[in-house]
Amino acid sequence: MTEKSYFNNEYLLQIKDNYNRIAENIGKALNNAGRRDKVRLMAVTKTVPYEIVNYSAELGIDLLGENRVQEFLGKYEYYDRKCQIHFIGALQSNKVKYIVDKVSMIHSVDSIKLANEINKHCKSSGRKMDILIEVNIGNEASKSGVDPDKLSELAEYCTSLSDVTLRGFMAIPPIDINGGSCKYFERMERIYSDYKSKLGGQIDTLSMGMSADYENAVAYGSNIVRIGSALFGKRS
Repeated sequence: MTEKSYFNNEYLLQIKDNYNRIAENIGKALNNAGRRDKVRLMAVTKTVPYEIVNYSAELGIDLLGENRVQEFLGKYEYYDRKCQIHFIGALQSNKVKYIVDKVSMIHSVDSIKLANEINKHCKSSGRKMDILIEVNIGNEASKSGVDPDKLSELAEYCTSLSDVTLRGFMAIPPIDINGGSCKYFERMERIYSDYKSKLGGQIDTLSMGMSADYENAVAYGSNIVRIGSALFGKRS
Protein backbone atom coordinates (compact mmCIF):
# COMPACT_ATOMS: atom_id res chain seq x y z
CA MET A 1 0.00 0.00 0.00
CA THR A 2 1.48 3.34 -1.02
CA GLU A 3 1.34 6.37 1.24
CA LYS A 4 -1.18 8.17 -0.99
CA SER A 5 -3.65 5.29 -0.77
CA TYR A 6 -4.02 5.96 2.96
CA PHE A 7 -5.98 9.10 2.16
CA ASN A 8 -8.58 8.07 -0.41
CA ASN A 9 -12.28 7.62 0.26
CA GLU A 10 -12.21 3.93 -0.64
CA TYR A 11 -9.65 3.26 2.08
CA LEU A 12 -11.60 5.27 4.65
CA LEU A 13 -14.75 3.33 3.83
CA GLN A 14 -12.79 0.08 4.22
CA ILE A 15 -11.65 1.14 7.69
CA LYS A 16 -15.24 1.95 8.62
CA ASP A 17 -16.42 -1.45 7.39
CA ASN A 18 -13.58 -3.16 9.24
CA TYR A 19 -14.42 -1.33 12.45
CA ASN A 20 -18.10 -2.25 12.24
CA ARG A 21 -17.27 -5.90 11.55
CA ILE A 22 -14.78 -6.12 14.41
CA ALA A 23 -17.22 -4.48 16.83
CA GLU A 24 -19.92 -6.91 15.74
CA ASN A 25 -17.60 -9.90 16.16
CA ILE A 26 -16.63 -8.76 19.65
CA GLY A 27 -20.30 -8.47 20.57
CA LYS A 28 -21.00 -11.97 19.30
CA ALA A 29 -17.99 -13.39 21.16
CA LEU A 30 -19.18 -11.74 24.38
CA ASN A 31 -22.65 -13.19 23.96
CA ASN A 32 -21.33 -16.64 23.13
CA ALA A 33 -19.19 -16.56 26.28
CA GLY A 34 -22.12 -15.42 28.41
CA ARG A 35 -20.29 -12.25 29.35
CA ARG A 36 -22.10 -9.05 30.34
CA ASP A 37 -19.04 -6.83 30.71
CA LYS A 38 -17.32 -4.80 28.02
CA VAL A 39 -14.29 -5.26 25.79
CA ARG A 40 -12.29 -2.24 24.65
CA LEU A 41 -11.13 -2.20 21.06
CA MET A 42 -7.63 -0.77 20.90
CA ALA A 43 -6.40 0.59 17.58
CA VAL A 44 -2.75 -0.42 17.18
CA THR A 45 -1.21 2.49 15.31
CA LYS A 46 2.24 1.25 14.27
CA THR A 47 3.10 2.81 10.85
CA VAL A 48 -0.39 4.34 10.54
CA PRO A 49 -0.43 8.10 9.81
CA TYR A 50 -2.00 10.24 12.52
CA GLU A 51 -4.70 11.46 10.13
CA ILE A 52 -5.94 7.89 9.71
CA VAL A 53 -5.68 7.24 13.44
CA ASN A 54 -7.83 10.31 14.06
CA TYR A 55 -10.35 9.08 11.50
CA SER A 56 -10.68 5.86 13.49
CA ALA A 57 -11.37 8.02 16.55
CA GLU A 58 -14.21 9.67 14.66
CA LEU A 59 -15.72 6.21 14.19
CA GLY A 60 -15.77 5.66 17.96
CA ILE A 61 -12.37 4.19 18.88
CA ASP A 62 -11.04 5.93 21.99
CA LEU A 63 -8.02 3.75 22.84
CA LEU A 64 -4.74 3.75 20.93
CA GLY A 65 -1.85 1.32 21.29
CA GLU A 66 1.71 2.49 20.59
CA ASN A 67 4.61 0.13 19.88
CA ARG A 68 7.60 2.33 19.14
CA VAL A 69 8.71 5.28 21.23
CA GLN A 70 10.27 7.33 18.43
CA GLU A 71 7.30 6.92 16.08
CA PHE A 72 4.88 7.71 18.90
CA LEU A 73 6.70 10.93 19.81
CA GLY A 74 6.44 12.06 16.20
CA LYS A 75 2.66 11.63 16.13
CA TYR A 76 1.59 12.34 19.70
CA GLU A 77 0.87 16.06 19.41
CA TYR A 78 -1.45 15.49 16.43
CA TYR A 79 -3.65 12.83 18.01
CA ASP A 80 -7.29 13.42 18.88
CA ARG A 81 -7.19 14.34 22.57
CA LYS A 82 -10.26 12.31 23.45
CA CYS A 83 -8.25 9.13 22.93
CA GLN A 84 -6.44 7.34 25.71
CA ILE A 85 -3.01 6.07 24.75
CA HIS A 86 -1.41 2.89 26.06
CA PHE A 87 2.16 1.81 25.35
CA ILE A 88 2.16 -1.84 24.29
CA GLY A 89 5.57 -2.46 22.70
CA ALA A 90 8.86 -3.59 24.15
CA LEU A 91 10.12 -0.69 26.25
CA GLN A 92 13.78 0.00 27.00
CA SER A 93 14.45 1.49 30.42
CA ASN A 94 16.21 4.50 28.91
CA LYS A 95 13.09 5.39 26.89
CA VAL A 96 10.66 5.46 29.83
CA LYS A 97 11.26 9.15 30.54
CA TYR A 98 9.91 10.11 27.11
CA ILE A 99 6.48 8.55 27.53
CA VAL A 100 5.44 8.62 31.21
CA ASP A 101 3.70 11.97 30.79
CA LYS A 102 1.95 10.93 27.57
CA VAL A 103 0.40 7.50 28.18
CA SER A 104 -2.12 6.27 30.73
CA MET A 105 -0.99 2.63 30.85
CA ILE A 106 2.09 0.56 29.98
CA HIS A 107 1.29 -3.04 28.96
CA SER A 108 4.80 -4.38 28.53
CA VAL A 109 6.37 -4.48 31.99
CA ASP A 110 8.48 -7.64 32.08
CA SER A 111 11.23 -7.00 34.65
CA ILE A 112 11.95 -5.45 38.02
CA LYS A 113 14.39 -3.10 36.29
CA LEU A 114 11.69 -1.68 33.99
CA ALA A 115 9.13 -1.44 36.80
CA ASN A 116 11.67 0.48 38.89
CA GLU A 117 12.44 2.87 36.05
CA ILE A 118 8.75 3.63 35.48
CA ASN A 119 8.24 4.18 39.20
CA LYS A 120 11.28 6.48 39.39
CA HIS A 121 10.13 8.74 36.55
CA CYS A 122 6.57 8.82 37.80
CA LYS A 123 7.77 9.84 41.24
CA SER A 124 9.92 12.64 39.85
CA SER A 125 7.11 13.93 37.64
CA GLY A 126 4.45 13.71 40.33
CA ARG A 127 2.16 11.27 38.58
CA LYS A 128 1.01 7.66 38.84
CA MET A 129 1.12 5.00 36.14
CA ASP A 130 -1.09 1.99 35.59
CA ILE A 131 0.86 -1.02 34.35
CA LEU A 132 0.30 -4.53 33.07
CA ILE A 133 2.83 -7.31 33.38
CA GLU A 134 3.58 -8.92 30.04
CA VAL A 135 3.53 -12.70 30.39
CA ASN A 136 5.40 -14.87 27.88
CA ILE A 137 2.66 -17.45 28.11
CA GLY A 138 4.11 -19.66 25.37
CA ASN A 139 7.69 -19.52 26.74
CA GLU A 140 8.88 -18.37 23.31
CA ALA A 141 12.50 -17.27 23.08
CA SER A 142 11.61 -14.76 20.35
CA LYS A 143 9.14 -12.87 22.54
CA SER A 144 9.50 -10.60 25.52
CA GLY A 145 7.56 -11.08 28.73
CA VAL A 146 8.11 -12.74 32.06
CA ASP A 147 8.11 -16.53 32.34
CA PRO A 148 4.82 -17.62 33.95
CA ASP A 149 6.79 -19.46 36.64
CA LYS A 150 8.50 -16.19 37.62
CA LEU A 151 5.38 -14.05 37.48
CA SER A 152 4.63 -14.09 41.20
CA GLU A 153 7.98 -12.51 42.08
CA LEU A 154 7.51 -9.65 39.61
CA ALA A 155 3.87 -9.12 40.54
CA GLU A 156 4.72 -8.94 44.24
CA TYR A 157 7.46 -6.44 43.52
CA CYS A 158 5.24 -4.24 41.37
CA THR A 159 2.58 -4.06 44.07
CA SER A 160 5.20 -2.75 46.49
CA LEU A 161 6.04 0.29 44.38
CA SER A 162 4.69 3.69 45.33
CA ASP A 163 3.91 5.30 41.99
CA VAL A 164 2.73 2.46 39.77
CA THR A 165 -0.43 0.39 40.05
CA LEU A 166 -0.52 -3.17 38.77
CA ARG A 167 -3.83 -3.46 36.91
CA GLY A 168 -3.42 -6.88 35.29
CA PHE A 169 -1.66 -8.72 32.49
CA MET A 170 -0.87 -8.70 28.80
CA ALA A 171 0.03 -11.69 26.63
CA ILE A 172 0.78 -12.59 23.02
CA PRO A 173 0.26 -16.35 22.64
CA PRO A 174 2.00 -18.39 19.94
CA ILE A 175 0.51 -18.13 16.46
CA ASP A 176 -2.75 -20.00 16.35
CA ILE A 177 -2.70 -23.33 14.54
CA ASN A 178 -6.09 -25.08 14.47
CA GLY A 179 -7.26 -23.33 17.61
CA GLY A 180 -4.07 -24.09 19.52
CA SER A 181 -3.88 -20.63 21.06
CA CYS A 182 -6.95 -21.32 23.18
CA LYS A 183 -4.95 -23.29 25.74
CA TYR A 184 -2.74 -20.23 26.27
CA PHE A 185 -5.72 -17.91 26.54
CA GLU A 186 -7.25 -20.31 29.05
CA ARG A 187 -4.08 -20.30 31.16
CA MET A 188 -3.96 -16.49 31.08
CA GLU A 189 -7.59 -16.38 32.20
CA ARG A 190 -6.69 -18.57 35.19
CA ILE A 191 -3.73 -16.33 36.05
CA TYR A 192 -5.90 -13.23 35.81
CA SER A 193 -8.65 -14.73 37.98
CA ASP A 194 -6.09 -15.89 40.54
CA TYR A 195 -4.62 -12.41 40.92
CA LYS A 196 -8.05 -10.81 41.04
CA SER A 197 -8.73 -13.04 44.04
CA LYS A 198 -5.39 -12.18 45.64
CA LEU A 199 -5.29 -8.44 45.00
CA GLY A 200 -8.92 -7.49 44.64
CA GLY A 201 -10.27 -4.59 42.62
CA GLN A 202 -6.96 -3.21 41.40
CA ILE A 203 -6.70 -6.17 39.00
CA ASP A 204 -9.22 -5.44 36.27
CA THR A 205 -7.41 -5.65 32.92
CA LEU A 206 -6.55 -8.62 30.73
CA SER A 207 -5.04 -7.49 27.44
CA MET A 208 -4.85 -10.28 24.90
CA GLY A 209 -6.07 -10.98 21.40
CA MET A 210 -4.98 -9.37 18.15
CA SER A 211 -6.28 -9.25 14.59
CA ALA A 212 -6.10 -13.00 13.99
CA ASP A 213 -7.38 -14.29 17.31
CA TYR A 214 -9.33 -11.60 19.18
CA GLU A 215 -12.60 -13.55 19.20
CA ASN A 216 -10.95 -16.50 20.95
CA ALA A 217 -9.34 -14.09 23.41
CA VAL A 218 -12.74 -12.60 24.27
CA ALA A 219 -14.04 -16.10 24.91
CA TYR A 220 -11.35 -16.43 27.61
CA GLY A 221 -11.92 -13.16 29.41
CA SER A 222 -9.86 -10.58 27.55
CA ASN A 223 -11.20 -7.06 28.05
CA ILE A 224 -8.75 -5.24 25.77
CA VAL A 225 -8.13 -6.52 22.23
CA ARG A 226 -5.27 -4.95 20.28
CA ILE A 227 -6.24 -4.61 16.63
CA GLY A 228 -3.97 -3.37 13.85
CA SER A 229 -4.14 -5.04 10.43
CA ALA A 230 -7.78 -6.15 10.76
CA LEU A 231 -8.70 -2.49 11.19
CA PHE A 232 -6.19 -0.57 9.06
CA GLY A 233 -5.14 -3.24 6.56
CA LYS A 234 -1.78 -4.88 6.15
CA ARG A 235 1.17 -2.61 6.76
CA SER A 236 3.37 -1.69 3.83
